[in-house]
Amino acid sequence: MAGKFQFYAFKLAGIIILIFLAQLLIPGFTELFLLDKEVYFQIWRFFTAIFLHADLTHLIFNLFGLVLFGSILESFIGGKRFLFVFISTGILANVLSVNFYASSLGASGAIFGVIGALIFLKPMLVVWTYGLPMPLFIAGVLWAAADILGVFGFGQTGIGNIAHLSGLVFGLLFGFYFRGLIVREKRRLRFDIDERAVRNWEEEYMR
Repeated sequence: MAGKFQFYAFKLAGIIILIFLAQLLIPGFTELFLLDKEVYFQIWRFFTAIFLHADLTHLIFNLFGLVLFGSILESFIGGKRFLFVFISTGILANVLSVNFYASSLGASGAIFGVIGALIFLKPMLVVWTYGLPMPLFIAGVLWAAADILGVFGFGQTGIGNIAHLSGLVFGLLFGFYFRGLIVREKRRLRFDIDERAVRNWEEEYMR
């Protein structure tokens, strides 16, 4: 079950802000940890690139998505599982996108992974997209369509569309897994009988 809410999305946001300050203040910091061809010799970049951002606008958009969708996902599946989805989809998105971009950075792939998991868990959750309220699964289709257009050169440049799409796909897979897991947990709790309570009942009423 989900357990106590730990505000992991907010904590991650705080870490990302501190890292962004380091990017601004420490010369060469970003180049040490972003995703580029050096990743094949420095595999930690698949992880560290998640926490880097190109500029303030990039940072603000990603922090908004992380805090909003991350908090919702954590409330459904728990903090540790949310962290697993965020980090795993971020790394997997980077593993794919490094083959298409000279360099890249940002939490977008991980955030789309979180969104993908939410789509499978709560497809009818209402969100505002392009100025309209709509179910999350429809918003996901629109976001995916925009990224597909971007891949083929019909959208904005400088956006990691492939990272978005791959994060979304991996997030859907994790959402499928956790949905089944949650159902099994609920069934186990529903039919789990407290043996001590049964013995107490027998002692009191079956003497």
